[in-house]
Amino acid sequence: MQRACHHQLREAFRALLASPACYHTASVFDPLSARIAADLGFEVGILGGSVASLQVLAAPDIALITLSEFAEQATRIGRVARLPVIADADHGYGNAHNAMRTVIELERAGVAALTLEDTLLPAQFGRKSYDLIGVEEGVGKLRAALSVRDDAAMAIIARTHAGVQPLEEVIHRTQAYQAAGADGICLVGVQDCEHLKAIAEDLHIPLMLVTYGNPELRDDCRLAELGVRIVVDGHGAYFAAIKATYDSLREQRGIAAGNGLSASELVTKYTNPDDYITWAREYMNVKE
Repeated sequence: MQRACHHQLREAFRALLASPACYHTASVFDPLSARIAADLGFEVGILGGSVASLQVLAAPDIALITLSEFAEQATRIGRVARLPVIADADHGYGNAHNAMRTVIELERAGVAALTLEDTLLPAQFGRKSYDLIGVEEGVGKLRAALSVRDDAAMAIIARTHAGVQPLEEVIHRTQAYQAAGADGICLVGVQDCEHLKAIAEDLHIPLMLVTYGNPELRDDCRLAELGVRIVVDGHGAYFAAIKATYDSLREQRGIAAGNGLSASELVTKYTNPDDYITWAREYMNVKE
C-alpha cells in the first residue's frame, strides 16, 4: 500500500516536470513539516542536505552526515508525505558504487526524486569543497545511479554548479548528463536569465534551479519558458523554526528579547564552526 503511494507521488512529480509551468519547493525537514506543506497546497517539497545536517547532527554543511543518517530522516518524511519530496543527495556519498547504494536507500525511503551533484565531496586535503569531479566521472556516477533504480518513476536529477566554471564547461557538462539519461538538470549559481538561456539552449530535459534568492531569477514565466520546472528558493521554513525555538526558549527563561540573534547567526553559534575550521587547518591544510 505504501509502495503504491510512493509510486503515485513519483508520478505526480513527473507530471510537474512535464508541465509548462515552474513550481517552488517547500523546505521539509521532518514529518510534521511535510504534512504542513501538503496541507498548504505546495506541489513539491525538498529535503536539503544542509538542512538534514543541521537537523540530525547540528553540524555545518560540510558533508559530515552519512547516507544512513540522511536516509533515516528521508524515511521519516516519506512515511507520512502526501506531496512529492526531492532529496538533496549531495554527491551520492562517495563514488559510483556509493551513488548506487544511495539510490537504493532513498528509493526505499519513499522520495519522489533525488539530485546527484558533481561536487568533489568531502573536501580534499588542501582544497575547497566547490571543486568539481571530472565530467567522465560525473557521467559514470549518474549512469550507475540510473542502473539500480527499481521504480522508473523516481526521477534522478544531475546537479552542477554554474557559478564556478566557465559557460562552455557548464554547457558541456549538462549536455553530457542529458545524454547519460538524467531525468533533469539542477543548476546552482546561475547569474540571470541570459546566463540560463545560454546553458539551456540545447537541453530538452526539465531544469531545476537553486536560486538562493537571486532577484534576477524571480520571473516565473520567463523561467518556465527556458525550461525550468522546479525552483528552490532556499530553506526559509527551517531557519524560521530555529529562530522561533530560540525566541520561545529565551522567553521561557525570562531572558530579555532585545534584538536577539538572526537565524543565520543562530546556526553559526550552535554548529560550532570554529571547531571544524581549527580541525581543517590542523589536519587538512585548509587555509582561510
